[in-house]
Amino acid sequence: MPAFAQDAPPPAATAPETPPEPAPAAQSAPATPQNAPATTPAQAAPVEQQRIIKSVTVSGSQRIEPDTVLQRTTLRPGQPYTQETLDQALRDLYASDLFADVQIDGVQTGELVIRIRENPVINRIVLEGNKSLKEDKIRPEIKLAPRQIFTRPAVRADVARIIELYRRQGRFAATVEPKSVALDQNRVDIVFEISEGPKSKVRQINIIGNEVFDDGKLRSQMLTKQARFFRIFSSGTSYDPDRLAYDQQKLRQFYLTEGYADFRVVSAVAELTPDRRDFVITYVVEEGERYKIENVEVDSEIRDFNNERLAASLPIKKGDWYNAQLVEDSVESISNTAGLVGYAFADVRPEFIRDKEARTMSLVFKIAESPRVYVERVDINGNTTTQDKVIRREMRLAEGDAFNSFQLKRSADRINSLGYFQENLEIEQKRVADDRVVLEANVQEKATGELQLSAGFSSLERFIINASIRQRNFRGKGQELRASVNYSTYSKSAEIGFTEPYLFDKNIAVGGDIFRRDYNAFNYSGDERQTTYSQVSTGFQLRTGVPITEYLSVAARYGLTFDDVSLDENQFFTGGRCDPLRAGRYLCDAIGERATSSVGYSIIYDSLNSRLRPSAGHRAVLSQDFAGLGGDVRYLRTRFDADKYWHVGGGFIFSVGLEGGYILPLEESRGPGIDKVRITDRFYLGEPQFRGFDIRGVGPRILRSPYTGTVAGGDQAVVTDRDRIVDDALGGRAYYLGRAELEIPLGAGARELGLRPSIFVDVGALWNVTRPLPTVVFPQATDEDGNLLFNEDGSPSLLPLVTDVNDSAGRPLYVVPSDATSNPGQVTTCQVGYSATAGGTCEGTSVNTRFTNTTNPFFEQFLGDTPKPRLSVGFGVNWNSPFGPLRIDVAKALITAEGDDPKLFTFNVGTQF
Repeated sequence: MPAFAQDAPPPAATAPETPPEPAPAAQSAPATPQNAPATTPAQAAPVEQQRIIKSVTVSGSQRIEPDTVLQRTTLRPGQPYTQETLDQALRDLYASDLFADVQIDGVQTGELVIRIRENPVINRIVLEGNKSLKEDKIRPEIKLAPRQIFTRPAVRADVARIIELYRRQGRFAATVEPKSVALDQNRVDIVFEISEGPKSKVRQINIIGNEVFDDGKLRSQMLTKQARFFRIFSSGTSYDPDRLAYDQQKLRQFYLTEGYADFRVVSAVAELTPDRRDFVITYVVEEGERYKIENVEVDSEIRDFNNERLAASLPIKKGDWYNAQLVEDSVESISNTAGLVGYAFADVRPEFIRDKEARTMSLVFKIAESPRVYVERVDINGNTTTQDKVIRREMRLAEGDAFNSFQLKRSADRINSLGYFQENLEIEQKRVADDRVVLEANVQEKATGELQLSAGFSSLERFIINASIRQRNFRGKGQELRASVNYSTYSKSAEIGFTEPYLFDKNIAVGGDIFRRDYNAFNYSGDERQTTYSQVSTGFQLRTGVPITEYLSVAARYGLTFDDVSLDENQFFTGGRCDPLRAGRYLCDAIGERATSSVGYSIIYDSLNSRLRPSAGHRAVLSQDFAGLGGDVRYLRTRFDADKYWHVGGGFIFSVGLEGGYILPLEESRGPGIDKVRITDRFYLGEPQFRGFDIRGVGPRILRSPYTGTVAGGDQAVVTDRDRIVDDALGGRAYYLGRAELEIPLGAGARELGLRPSIFVDVGALWNVTRPLPTVVFPQATDEDGNLLFNEDGSPSLLPLVTDVNDSAGRPLYVVPSDATSNPGQVTTCQVGYSATAGGTCEGTSVNTRFTNTTNPFFEQFLGDTPKPRLSVGFGVNWNSPFGPLRIDVAKALITAEGDDPKLFTFNVGTQF
């Protein structure tokens, strides 16, 4: 496979082997005087004799027509020619890049023959040795293509482009060797043999001239990092010329924010190491002097401004070190203030008065006079589905209004919060006159319809199947229509809902939902989750809302729900009745059917910059629901929920939240040890709201701990293993929950994946429920003399509890003896004989024994009913996964109360009930 040689200069036309014949003498040549001086070659150069082209033919053409070859030259029959003429023809033919070799014969006779050898045609282009860059990245850089004419300059240009592509990837040692493979019919394969070499790293960053800040401090400001073993996953260690220029700006920015107004980067040089593998970068800097702010003034030609008051409100103050960022912030603050009163195009220019001897600087922010600006019109472009009115009703500026920068930003935030368009929409301001502006919202619609069929797994619900359809911008009117069906191992639900945000184009929202929910409460026995009570809820809710001010709104609702709470009869019933020994009195008291008719309202204050992913602003909601407008349930539930967000810079978002609630019962007591608020209406706290604790892992609960050992051995002991203890959460009437969270920004790639990690602190408590009555008191063992027996630890030795069993009508039940001739082992209401029906005629003579239940001793505790705060810390990540929203949390409970159920790791996929 031959490598390509360097291009050689075009050869000269073939010279005649013998000198040309002398020209004939003139008929009347003048005589030369005998005393005339002789002419020497130095005195007069010989003139080349012109000859006439008799004919021009082309030899050797295969694909190229002879006429095409001739058109590339100026050689024509009948015209004179010289050696220079022939050389120029050769140069013209080579310049066409069509020929590998060209010669001109017949120079002596004038019968010229142009002998050509055409450049081959490219059959294919092959890449070899490329691993880090795939072919789909390199191919677009190669301009040569199959069926094109092969030329060496084009090959060299493609080689240069491929090398440049590798350099942009940080591989400066990459080489490309082009080779050709000759084929028949004057065709060639072009092979680019690539040696990628290692990725060029930054071995060292040297800084010369810095005295105030050490090298490490300055390197920390740069995006480029020195290659070290602990940065093996960092992309900042590779050399990038663009990053080098960016780092110079970062250095200057750092010094300018530290008061060094005269700082400059004298030079920045990147040198390859001798092995051509790495780079050494050297910066030469001049720090200059540090300046302190002597005075800050505002000189405004706009009469609406109070210069002194405006100067006092600026971020930069007298006595501060000079800070270029604070100067920019001050200019922006003045511009925003001017925009608030209608001066959209206020010209704010800071002037610096520098005293080098005193090392001080005074700032004067000059505001040039400008007219008040009004909105001429509002243009909306790009909406093909969404009606104009849906966007315009979110605008806080209309035609004819005085311009207001705050209202403009508020308008953009409200449009963004709709979720119908691309994120971070900005409304452009187009100046059409000194006092008029056109606002232009160029929206880009995104899909608002959602059809979801998904399956997932969560630590809370186990397997989850979800099918839902939702249109958040139904008919382009901003209406929301939704329907969903959810199924998991422990819950099922179906729901349909509709919301109209602007009824009859008035700012009144109305909506409604119809639902059916089947929920199974549970506890754990070991690692097995056991269902306790089942709650089936069927009902509907109607709601409406109206704004009071820009940020304040009120909402009202009415709901009617029918609940059916039941227990597994095989597990918790004895003789057709709920058995407190199996279920506990608190569960037996919960079962039954009831209707809840409730009316409620909410007062909402919302200044968040986005409802989808807020980063600034706050939201507070006060809600009350009164159950008792008919129905079987009476209570007043009050809840408060507030959140505040700050964008703290660098992409970090800090937020705090606080919520709490209280249920006031409005009905009479249902008996001793029974809370006035039913177990299904109380608050619960734990996963996922309170991270670091299991589902319903905080608050009042009953723990049933079995005994180990034997009475005879005197070694009975209460089981302490939490996995073997029955844990029933009772809920509470009061709770509070607070959180503080810092969302950490990631790179562009992670943001595209929808990853949002955070660290957090949660604190809260749940309490206030009536203490249930003890389920049972077990008999204490005695010896033959009737003396009480005790265990080795001094606790009483307990005997199993034997209780008689009756049927649902209260009739005693008996068991036919196993040795009876008929119906052995059957349960009957007959003390003697047998009857298949309860209370029926007894037939037979068998003497039956009383049907009893034996319950082994257990220790029952009521714990967790305290407002004492619980505290957890941890980190987590939100991910918009293909399976739906995924949340993973790792949280450690630092402060707990007795009975709480901590949990370190939790995750949840998709929608949970």
